[in-house]
Amino acid sequence: MTSTRLIHNVGVGALEWLHAHRDGFRLEPDVDPEVGYLERFKPVGELALVCKVLFREGVAGSHQAQLARQLIDHAWRHTLDGGRVLVRGQRIEPLSTIPFEVYLPFKELGYSHPEVEQAFRLNQRLESFAALEMSPVRRLGLSAFLRRFGLSPRPPETEVVGRTWLGRTPEPWTVEGHTAYDITHTVFHLTDWGENPAGLPPRIADYLAIWLPVWLDDWLDLQRWDLLGELLIVDGCLPRPTLDERAWEGFAAAQQPDGAMPAVRTMPQGDPEEVFDVVYHPTLVAAFASAVAASRALTQLAHAPA
Repeated sequence: MTSTRLIHNVGVGALEWLHAHRDGFRLEPDVDPEVGYLERFKPVGELALVCKVLFREGVAGSHQAQLARQLIDHAWRHTLDGGRVLVRGQRIEPLSTIPFEVYLPFKELGYSHPEVEQAFRLNQRLESFAALEMSPVRRLGLSAFLRRFGLSPRPPETEVVGRTWLGRTPEPWTVEGHTAYDITHTVFHLTDWGENPAGLPPRIADYLAIWLPVWLDDWLDLQRWDLLGELLIVDGCLPRPTLDERAWEGFAAAQQPDGAMPAVRTMPQGDPEEVFDVVYHPTLVAAFASAVAASRALTQLAHAPA
């Protein structure tokens, strides 16, 4: 079995880098209208999701827990201005789902803003909201977020999952970069980001149990660290995680001494803000993967024969 210390150290390093670079989760209030005001909101929501997972799994030491709490407080109070930035974003782009998707993990962590919640509850009743065209995996994610918020998903997740790539369980050798991310996020939404592995339909779980080890080998050999990290999270979302030793060792070896995780092959060079934009996501993924895998490793250890 993969060393629990190795898995844990990946998460510690990633969280330390994210904390040191927390000002990189910046917004651009004067962005070009052609780009879109909400484009830079996604990293903030991803940060909140990872911190929520870390608190949920309960495997962080006091140092990690302190860094995560400081990160989430900084993002809410400074980056999002206590939620007021989300209100502005919803007014600028009324039908965008991004403010809602960013807000939910903060709400689940105890932060709230009544005005932004009122806007969400109004918007989701509009036919224009339900008619927004998006990929099946995005629609699945939005339905899952609505359920977690306490609203009725439109449509229900059970109606959407069969339209996704993974829900069709097609030929596994057709997986490419974009498709692979669709696979991972389908699993994340069905399991509520690893909280409920039983939410994965047995047919899909059996399919992944066969093919996930193959995909881990492929993306490890390609040194696609961002995607490899997401597939390691998928492993932790399965009813019977494998904690693939070779994949974890390769993933850990790619991590930089300061905790940053390159997206592909080696670290990019150049302007610090541009480097952050490339590296923040694989580093968030590393923290997420570590929290889930460390929790599963401890569970397996607790159930191992004496």
